[in-house]
Amino acid sequence: QVQLVESGGGSVQAGGSLRLSCAAFGYEFSWYCMGWFRQAPGKEREGVATIDSNGRTTYVDSTKGRFTISRDNAKNILYLQMISLKPEDTAMYYCAAVFTGFCPGTRSASYSYWGQGTQVTVSS
Repeated sequence: QVQLVESGGGSVQAGGSLRLSCAAFGYEFSWYCMGWFRQAPGKEREGVATIDSNGRTTYVDSTKGRFTISRDNAKNILYLQMISLKPEDTAMYYCAAVFTGFCPGTRSASYSYWGQGTQVTVSS
């Protein structure tokens, strides 16, 4: 059974940093695309970053240069390192998986499996 479990969220001041983790269970983690998404209250879920089975990464413009997605295939863990956080980064952050080696963009509808989310709150 596929299971994704996020951790590492919290409350920080603007300019601070956080590292999110997503532990994956129940499938061959290294074979497949993983992504981070976020959803703020009253807004649609949006893609943040993706990483494919070869380690190629993509980022949405609002996070480029501040967020880094990475994966540890030996530990079956996905990471999102976030620096220079802004109040507009406040959201519930989710990791997601899709069983393709290449990532199908950042549309949430393209991803099949989701974690329960971890809250990130950035105060000004």
